[in-house]
Amino acid sequence: MRESSQGVTVVALLADPDAPTEIAQRMARVLPARLADRSGQKRRFDVEVVSEPFTVGTEDLSTLTRRIMERGRAENWDIVVALTDLPLHSHGRKLVMDLSHEHGLALLSLPSLGGLRFGRRALRAVEEAVLSLASPRATGAAEPPQCQPPLGRFASRLAPVHPGPIGEEECADLRYVVSGPRGYLRVLFGMVRANQPWRLVPGLSKALAAALATGAVATVNSTIWILSEALGAPRLVIAMVGSVALMIGWLIVDAHLWHRSAEASPEARKRAALYNASTVVTVGIGVLVCYAGLMVINFVWAHFILNDKVFASMTRTPLHPTEYWTLSWFVASIATVGGALGSGLESDEAIRAAAYSKREQERRRMLEDDGD
Repeated sequence: MRESSQGVTVVALLADPDAPTEIAQRMARVLPARLADRSGQKRRFDVEVVSEPFTVGTEDLSTLTRRIMERGRAENWDIVVALTDLPLHSHGRKLVMDLSHEHGLALLSLPSLGGLRFGRRALRAVEEAVLSLASPRATGAAEPPQCQPPLGRFASRLAPVHPGPIGEEECADLRYVVSGPRGYLRVLFGMVRANQPWRLVPGLSKALAAALATGAVATVNSTIWILSEALGAPRLVIAMVGSVALMIGWLIVDAHLWHRSAEASPEARKRAALYNASTVVTVGIGVLVCYAGLMVINFVWAHFILNDKVFASMTRTPLHPTEYWTLSWFVASIATVGGALGSGLESDEAIRAAAYSKREQERRRMLEDDGD
């Protein structure tokens, strides 16, 4: 890392478009003051945010590092921290961060930070990386890379993060990875968060219209009243699980969301399994949110439309709040099946836009083009 002649360390946050750029912009508001406080040397830090799709077309770490290095050389930056919402892999492990003290750069894979307290973890990771790259030991030419001090706070606070192996031909001199079941779940939830599953609800307008229409008709159907009273809680749960699973499966199959790797290597299969797991969880959360919304809407609709005497004459059961919820629960399952059929009217592009982040959409589009 080179020192700025004005005594100010210029830090560039090179971020992929969409979510990584938004995260970098939020960091830039507080990072200079936090870095100045932590450095303890009365240093000043100038943080810039540059939004560029630096991961386009590749997930290879060597290629990404070379791109970051070339981008940094073209600008007056002392330190470059690159942020991406794509999951990256290294030697069979899931990458958290690569650092090169010699070149003053770091690469952070945001999904590896998990889905909870994401903003705080991302800020802490970038903060620790910048401080490590800006440390006096990092700037000394005589200091060999392998003697760089570990980022203790980073590793311990973000357990199960731990140092990972680095190949001889790679530019990085310090790497953090996650492994094992906890690491897998951490990356999975980070990918799901990047996909923002709550966007699936407004993104499936035609499917929701079909579900609402099905629910409105089913609520006034006396046969549905009788069935809802006859079914016990176990069968209602089975109906709910079955309808939600049908909706998830239909969306994945109909919109071709299932990822098939063209490579036969074990690492490629693991990567494909991770992407598919994130798809199932993302779509599942979105469908469950839709299901809960349908229950509430059906409950309100039933309160307005049902008549106590008519309901009691058909079911021989008084219309109490329990009956309203039971009917709304059963109708939500029926409406979800109707929504699954209605989702066939949505274009594949609309479903993918609702289910994936922009970077994930670009990645899958490029894979399809390569396959063709």
